[in-house]
Order: sequence, then C-alpha cells, then structure tokens
Amino acid sequence: MTTATLGQPGRFEIGRVFNTTFAVIGRNIGLCLGLAALFAGVPTLLVRLWTQPQIDAMLHGDPGAMADPHAMFRNSSLSFVAGLVSFVFTLLLQSSLVRATIEDLNGRRPSFGDCIQIAVRFLLPTLAIGLLVALGAGLAMLALIVPGIILWLGWSMSVPVLIQERRGVFGSMSRSRALTKGNRWSLFGLFLILMIIAMVIQWGVLLVFFLFGGILAQLGAALVQTVVSMVLSIAAAVSYVELRQVKEGASIDELAKIFS
Repeated sequence: MTTATLGQPGRFEIGRVFNTTFAVIGRNIGLCLGLAALFAGVPTLLVRLWTQPQIDAMLHGDPGAMADPHAMFRNSSLSFVAGLVSFVFTLLLQSSLVRATIEDLNGRRPSFGDCIQIAVRFLLPTLAIGLLVALGAGLAMLALIVPGIILWLGWSMSVPVLIQERRGVFGSMSRSRALTKGNRWSLFGLFLILMIIAMVIQWGVLLVFFLFGGILAQLGAALVQTVVSMVLSIAAAVSYVELRQVKEGASIDELAKIFS
C-alpha cells in the first residue's frame, strides 16, 4: 500500500481514518482477531468467570455476602485485581496492533509473533504511560469534564509514539500532545463515533446472550470486548499515522525505517 491511501499534509479526515481502520482489519482479519482474542477476549472471559459469583451474590442480596466485612473486602480486592489485569492486557493489545497496523500500511504482512514480541518488549513503558494518562486525565475530570477530555485526547497518541518512535515515557506523551494539537476535536469525533457504534453493538449482542444466561452471557461479553478493543486500538494507530502525515508529511516508509 502506498501513502496516498492516507492523508496529505494539512487536514485530518475522520472518514479516511475510519475507512483505513476497517481496511487494515479486512486485510489482516485473522491476525487482528487473534491478537484481540488473546489480549482482550480471553482475559475478559476469565475475569468475568472469576468475579461473577461474587457479583451475583451481591446483586441477589446474599445476607452473608452483604454483612461480612471480610467478604466485602475480598470483593473489592478482587475487583481491583481484575481491573488491573484488564488494564495491562489492553495496553498489550494496543501495542501489538500498532505494530501490525504500521507493518500493513507499509505493504508488509505483519506476523503474530513479531506483534507479541513488540508488545511484551514495551510493556513497562506503556504501563507507565497508561497510569500517567489515567491519573492526569482522571484528576482533571474530577475538577471539570472538558479539561480532562482535552488532556486525554492530547495524550491519546502516546502509545503509538512510544512503539514507533521510541521516545520514552515522557517524551512520547509530549510528542503526542504536539501531534494532536489542532486536531483534538477531530480525534474526539472519531473516537465518539466508534464508541457509539461499539455501545450499540455491545448492547445488542449482550441482550441476546443474556437472554440465555450462564456461560453464553460470558462468551458474549468476551466476544464483544474482542471486537471493540480491536477496532479502537487499530483506529488509534491509523490516527497516529494520519497525524504524522497531516502535521509533517511523513511517509509510511519513513515511519517504518525506525524498526530497521
């Protein structure tokens, strides 16, 4: 694929990023679904199966679960651990799909092993970025919602920058703010559209699966999480490439040289 598929310097286009995202998925459907299942679907299924008994006890008003402070503490600890595990696997997925997306846009065929290797190699710095972004944007949202959203959008390209340009944690966050400047509301529109589509699909699929209940409901949640995480991660990677071209006119070949 040539760089003409993406943007020319000057304008970030939501439609083009949207189309390119699904084009990348279409060309690498097995790889993308495999990575998403490994880092999103399977962890989601295991976490839900692990925590569901405690959740059911609370929802059905189990007197023992409600009154026992030790049980409540265990449930809180369980929720915290489950959230942390999901957070780590989400970062692994994003890193692996950044690699896959850049390789695809460079006209190469991304490999499963290479994408996993990149994700594991950059796990610690991506974890640091994820925690800093969550903390910074979260604190800002506690004060005012809009500043928190702006901060999150400004840092939204930090992981792709880290994976592609290897600037370190703070360098990647600073670089992300520079790349997104002037295009943050376009990014907001892109992510908002994708999230709305994801929520509609999620509600529809989960409603069908929850009518049957049991393990089918858990499988449905894992399936939805797989697809949603895959699309959002690839959209972020494509947005990074688009921003590089919009702001700097950088070609895919120039981006790929970083890995050579």
